[in-house]
Amino acid sequence: MIRISCCMIVKNEEKILARCLDSIADLMDEIIIVDTGSEDKTKEIASRYTDKIYDFEWIDDFSAARNFAFSKAEGDYIYSADADEVVDEENRERFRELKQILLPEIDIVQMKYGNQLSYGTAYNFDEEYRPKLFKRLREFIWTEPIHEMVRLDPIVYDSEIVICHMPENSHSKRDFATFQKHIAGGLRLSKRLHHMYAMELYISGDDSDFLEAEPFFTESALDTSRSIDEVKEAACVVCRAARLRDDSHTMLKMSLKDLLSEGSSEMCYELGEYFYAKGDFAEAAMWYYNAANETQSILNIHTSTDWPQKRLEELEQQG
Repeated sequence: MIRISCCMIVKNEEKILARCLDSIADLMDEIIIVDTGSEDKTKEIASRYTDKIYDFEWIDDFSAARNFAFSKAEGDYIYSADADEVVDEENRERFRELKQILLPEIDIVQMKYGNQLSYGTAYNFDEEYRPKLFKRLREFIWTEPIHEMVRLDPIVYDSEIVICHMPENSHSKRDFATFQKHIAGGLRLSKRLHHMYAMELYISGDDSDFLEAEPFFTESALDTSRSIDEVKEAACVVCRAARLRDDSHTMLKMSLKDLLSEGSSEMCYELGEYFYAKGDFAEAAMWYYNAANETQSILNIHTSTDWPQKRLEELEQQG
C-alpha cells in the first residue's frame, strides 16, 4: 500500500483547519503544515495533528510555498490539500480504496473538486477534475522497441473521489492584489495566468477591480506577441472598464478586436449592456440574443446563459 504525505500551506486558518484535518488525517501517513505568517491559533491547532510544522516567509508566491512544503515530504505520493477542503465519509472510503489499489506507474491522480461556485472566484462549473495526488519521485522509463524514447507525459488517473470546497469567504481581492503586485514588478503573465486573471475578474470582480486592471489589459490587447485568445480576453476586460467609464470609442476598438474573429458572448453581453443603459432597447436585444444563442463564453459562462436571457425577458415584458 502506498504512503501518502499531506502537504498544506496555511495562514490564519483557525476557523476551518481542524475541519479539514479531521476529514483526512487518518488517511495520511504524514502531515506537513507550512505556515506563511499566521497571527491566530493556526499553528496551535495544526500541532494536534502533526509535529511537522514549518514557517515560510510569504513572498506573494503560492508556488514557492508549495514547493517548500513538497520538499519536506517523504511519502510515495503527495496529497496537496487546502484548509477550506473537506472529504466526506463516502469519499474517505474511496480514498482508502485508492491507497490499496493505486498502481505504481500512476504519476498523478485527479479528484473531483466540488462545490466550487460557493464563494467561487474563478470557476464556471461546480465540479471539475483537479490534480491532487502526485508521485513524489518520478521514474523515467524508456518506451518503444525501436526509435526508443523516454516517456515524458505523466500517467494520470481520474478517480471518483470528490473533495468538497467549503471556503469561508471570497479570495478574489487577495488574488487581484497579487496579480497587480507581480505586474508592477515586471512579471509578464503567462497565457494561463492571463486567462485566470481575466476569468476571475469576469466571475468575481467588481467595478473597481476592472478599472484597476484596465491599463494592463489595454497593453495586452495591443501586444502583437499575445495569442488571439489572450487578445480577446484582454479586449473583453477593457471593454467592460470602458463601459463603466462611458468611453464608447474604446468600446468600439475593443469590440472589433473580438468580433473580427469568432465573437465571444462576453463581448456581445457588454454591447447589450451598453445599449440597454442608453435606452436603445432594440439594439440591446440584438446583442443579448447573440450572447445567448450565437456565441460561446470564454471567461464567464453566465454571459452566454442566464444573464442575457434575463435581460431579454425584461425587454419582452417592457413590450
